[in-house]
Amino acid sequence: MQHRFRTAVSRIASILGLVIVSSALIAPSANAAERKRATVKKVAPSATASTKKTADRRVAVTLRSSDRQVNDRRRVSAKAGVRPVKASAVSRAPVVPAKLSFGQMAGLHEVSDPLDLKSSVALVIDQDTREVLLSKNDHAVLPIASLTKLMTGLIISEAKLPMDEPITITQDDVDTEKGSRSRLSVGTTLTRGEMLHLALMSSENRAAHALGRTYPGGLATFVSLMNAKARMLGMTDTRYVEPTGLSSQNQASARDLATLVNVAHGDPVLRELSTSPSYEVAVGRKTLQYNNTNGLVKNPTWDIGLQKTGYISEAGRCLVMQAEVAGRKLIMVFLDSAGKFSRLGDAERVRNWVESARAFGAPKMTAQKGSHG
Repeated sequence: MQHRFRTAVSRIASILGLVIVSSALIAPSANAAERKRATVKKVAPSATASTKKTADRRVAVTLRSSDRQVNDRRRVSAKAGVRPVKASAVSRAPVVPAKLSFGQMAGLHEVSDPLDLKSSVALVIDQDTREVLLSKNDHAVLPIASLTKLMTGLIISEAKLPMDEPITITQDDVDTEKGSRSRLSVGTTLTRGEMLHLALMSSENRAAHALGRTYPGGLATFVSLMNAKARMLGMTDTRYVEPTGLSSQNQASARDLATLVNVAHGDPVLRELSTSPSYEVAVGRKTLQYNNTNGLVKNPTWDIGLQKTGYISEAGRCLVMQAEVAGRKLIMVFLDSAGKFSRLGDAERVRNWVESARAFGAPKMTAQKGSHG
């Protein structure tokens, strides 16, 4: 009995020992795991902070790189002279309506004619017989633009002034009315003959003004002589206020201009200079090339003895010519033509009409004046 009791106690003691040993072994592991979890909890914030710092460093590097690129672009732009473009509202230039000519305002373009001319005023006369072949609004008094220079040239030529006398362009010769350009800068010196050539052939405004300004007695005397010559020739519709034609106050009728063309054609200097296809002048170290404003003078099918073109907005496109067509010496006047090349087209239409009339043996070639319609 005692033996069984001792055996049972011994077994219980063994079991208790195993339990104690197991507890001892398990406790350190649990504590280690707990410490590990605690360590992880403490380390996690550090890792997050480290990651954030790394990200911040990357952002900072990116920003610094971007700043360097911007600064580099600015330095390159500065070296190239390019300024940064700032965004701004798009501005549109105001639409300026085309300025009407005096002929358009007077309704002269509403007058029709058999040749469908684009000029509101036209007159074609046989120079020898004075027969009027075609007339359209020929009594209308309109601005004549640079056709003025034909009278300027006539006064200079008839004065017999020395053509080799030097004339210098001054500020007084600069156009302040229309703001037209000129290659003859202030200080340019040419001879009177060269100035006259450029005025008649290429319609050089500063050259024409300088011719009048340097005339004995000055500009006022010169303009007075222009008007006196017009009266002497019976040009009762004509008035001049300056020698270039830039002023719309320089006005005349087609009939008066036909008279002027007839007289000017009798001057060999005006014939030669006005029909010259091109001309060169030496200005300092440069040589300037000028061309005739009338392209027909270079056309070998035309026989032109004298010509002058003109244009300001108030006058429209203008042209006067003396030419031989179909064996007849004709004086042609075209005023207030609509379109850059229409005045030359009108001259071609008249020539074709005259040549056709001769081919068909028509005794007279008088176009009837159109009517308003």
